[in-house]
Amino acid sequence: MLGKRTFTFRRASTAGIEATTGACANTSPVAKPMHIAGTELPEELPAYTAVRAAQIVRLSPSTLRLWARGDGKQTALFVAAQRSPLTLSFSNLVESFVLASMRRVHEISMQQVRKALKLVAKELGVERPLIHARFRTDGVRLFVDHAGQLFDVSRPKQALLREVLDASLERIEWGREVAERLYPWVRADRSGPKSIVIDPRCGFGQPIIAGTGIEARIVTERYRAGESVAELAQDYRLDSGQIEDAIRCETSEAA
Repeated sequence: MLGKRTFTFRRASTAGIEATTGACANTSPVAKPMHIAGTELPEELPAYTAVRAAQIVRLSPSTLRLWARGDGKQTALFVAAQRSPLTLSFSNLVESFVLASMRRVHEISMQQVRKALKLVAKELGVERPLIHARFRTDGVRLFVDHAGQLFDVSRPKQALLREVLDASLERIEWGREVAERLYPWVRADRSGPKSIVIDPRCGFGQPIIAGTGIEARIVTERYRAGESVAELAQDYRLDSGQIEDAIRCETSEAA
C-alpha cells in the first residue's frame, strides 16, 4: 500500500515538472468554473470563497467580506463576482491584494481610501483603477496626492504609502490594460521572490509554484502527510525555498 501511494505521488509530481515547458497544468481536482459563451473573461469568473481569498491576500475573512459587501453605512470597495454566496474573481483578488497593502499603512482608513479611489477612477477614466495598468503609473501618484489632501497625512506617511503601493504593484503582472497574474506575498518580510503565482488561466486560478504546474495546495498536503521539505524538493526537482514558499502560501495566517 505504501509503495502504491509513493508511486502515485511521484507520478503527479512528474506531471507538474513536465508542465514547466508549457504555460500551466491543471493539477487541481476542484471543479473548474464553466466559461459559457457570452459570459465574463476567466479573470472575472467567481473562483474564490471569501475564506480562500482572505488567506491568499493575508486578511481576515471578516475584513474581506466587509470590503466586498459594505456594512449598510459604507458601500463596498469593489463589486464581487458573486454576492450569494460571496465568491470573488481573480480581478477581485487583485483589488483585495492592493487594498490590503494600503491597510498596512497605519492611519489610512478604508473610508478615506474609498474617497481617493473615486477621484482616481474619475481622473484616469477607468471604472476599476486597482486592476488597471495605469494605476501602477499615473494612478499611484494621483492616489498618494489625494491621500495628502483627503487624509491629512504627513509627508513621511505619504512616502510610506507610495513605497508600499509600489512594492505591491510589482507583485502584479500586467497585460495591455489590466492585471493578468498575481504573485502574492508569502514571506513576512515582504522581500521574497515571486515564487508563487496566481493566473486565472492556469491551475484553475489556484496558487502554483512559478514556472511549474505544481499547485501549492498539493505540496502542502504532502507536507502535512509527513513528507519533509527536502524529500519534496528532491521529488519535484525544485529548491527547498520554493517548497517552503508553497507551504507558507497555504498555511500562513492573515497579517
